[in-house]
Amino acid sequence: MSGVGILVVEDSWHIGIALKSLLRSFGAEIAGPVATSAEAERLISERIPDAAIVDYNLRGGELAHGLIDKLNELGVPVIVVTGYAAVPLGPGKAVASLQKPIVEAQLLAALEMVVEQKAGG
Repeated sequence: MSGVGILVVEDSWHIGIALKSLLRSFGAEIAGPVATSAEAERLISERIPDAAIVDYNLRGGELAHGLIDKLNELGVPVIVVTGYAAVPLGPGKAVASLQKPIVEAQLLAALEMVVEQKAGG
């Protein structure tokens, strides 16, 4: 995952920092963590990431529908993380939906799939 740009959108500070630390240990370049769609869109305007890990329920009860749609429009693969059993997302909106607590192996498998797709293999 060396050099892969990943946006982390997570309103739980502890989870966001843990994700950032984990992904950096694999060589990824991390933008965030940020806790709102507005903060995420500011980071996206600076650099479009190769992939995004997005918590479905953000700060203040905000849902990530709009942000996920924007990332999809930009061709950024989205991995959704959530504390809920299911999230109401249309087909193809996310490459994976992972339930909290996040299992590291599942997250890494989803990211490896994204990186391979982006590389055309």
